[in-house]
Amino acid sequence: MRLLHTMIRTGDLDRSIAFYTQVLGMSLLRRKDYPDGKFTLAFVGYDDEANHSVIELTYNWGVEHYEIGNGFGHLAIEVDDVYAACAEIRAKGGEILREAGPMNAGSTIIAFVKDPDGYPIELIGRRA
Repeated sequence: MRLLHTMIRTGDLDRSIAFYTQVLGMSLLRRKDYPDGKFTLAFVGYDDEANHSVIELTYNWGVEHYEIGNGFGHLAIEVDDVYAACAEIRAKGGEILREAGPMNAGSTIIAFVKDPDGYPIELIGRRA
């Protein structure tokens, strides 16, 4: 068994694809419209779906906003340098929710950014 993808809903698919590809450096792996169901799916990730987990962005036609709810936590991405990643994300227009620094009660360097729909994304420094 392996984890295939995590699905999140978006109110503006093109805006979300731009964020995940241009700001976070992922690739758009595939995109397909489902006219009978009135939705579009786009898959983004750092590598192919055959061997890596990806994010499924779901756009339900005509729905521009979702409540994230209190059950969802965050997505997590490992980066080489959290401080540099935050600077790069900020320079590309991304919003930093929590600046880079040691996690609470630990030494791992983390930060949080927000995607265009408000989903929090944790950046975690690569461990040696």
